[in-house]
Amino acid sequence: MPVSTCRMAHLSLPNSELHIGLKAQGEPRLEAVCAQPGTAVLFPSEGAADVATLAEPPRTLIVVDGTWANAKKVVQNCPLLSRLPRLAFTPERPGNYRIRKEPAEHCLSTIEAVTYVLESLERAPGAFTPMLQVFDAMVERQLDYIARNGNRTRHKRARKRNTVRRDPVTVLREEAARLVVLFGEANAWPLDDPRRPADAKAELIQLVACRLSTGERFEALLRPQGPLSPSAAFHLELPEEALAQAEPRAAALARWRGFLREGEVLVGWGTFCKSLLSAEGMQGVQFVNLRGVLAASLGRRPGSVEAVAARLGTPSLAGQGRAVRRLEALRLACVATVDGAAERLLAAS
Repeated sequence: MPVSTCRMAHLSLPNSELHIGLKAQGEPRLEAVCAQPGTAVLFPSEGAADVATLAEPPRTLIVVDGTWANAKKVVQNCPLLSRLPRLAFTPERPGNYRIRKEPAEHCLSTIEAVTYVLESLERAPGAFTPMLQVFDAMVERQLDYIARNGNRTRHKRARKRNTVRRDPVTVLREEAARLVVLFGEANAWPLDDPRRPADAKAELIQLVACRLSTGERFEALLRPQGPLSPSAAFHLELPEEALAQAEPRAAALARWRGFLREGEVLVGWGTFCKSLLSAEGMQGVQFVNLRGVLAASLGRRPGSVEAVAARLGTPSLAGQGRAVRRLEALRLACVATVDGAAERLLAAS
């Protein structure tokens, strides 16, 4: 970015390194740094140590730059970073990054955060403050430019907005005869588990579906390709023996392809199941995110699929495993959405 404060911090610190990427894997230098004792990552989260209370500073500090949402994904989705000790701090005053809107007062730009942390770790108040002179000058220059240009956007063309809003529920009603609700579970290792394989990815290991027009059902347990996550059986509410003796993946996926009919529309809660199927090479099938449909219709998040089913007045949902229970909740929520009952009841709750 032209106004990147991460680059400013790097240019201000001769002993720093700047790496551009979304993960540390595949970058020999970053892999080596993450493996060294005394390396920590600066990222506020539960369990992060306050830099003001550390008896000994880290040997190497990794600072992740980006939007807050992007930085969070970088740390969480990279096992090498997610396993490192985390540091955080509470600034004494709000930052000076007035050309951007931060999510909270304690959120600072990268160069401000680096300055604060280094002065705290080295017990040297004011030692790194001169780094902020160019940052402050940049902010003032940008504000002056905005004022002189009548607060016009820096983009050459204003974004065209869609002024014709189509009821998202209409899509489901039009396709009611071709809807198949489905739910998938994954073999997903926790990112901070030290036993997690370096190349571990979430893989589909359970798939359940129901054709709304006929009530026909599909159920499959798929044999994992990689080591089974220690928490998989617990989260799926299934015995480990059932997962160990699961159907071969190729056979289960072939049955799924045989179950689907041409032109049918898949309905899921969120897009996680769609991603799992795409990873198995199943792209191109029309997919509707019921959670997104209800959110757009209500103007707010509807909550979990089980919570939606409960608010619709359904009895306690039973079934062998979490996926079967959630599928039934999804089926009831989809039927109520098509009939118009879901929107009325959820809006009133």
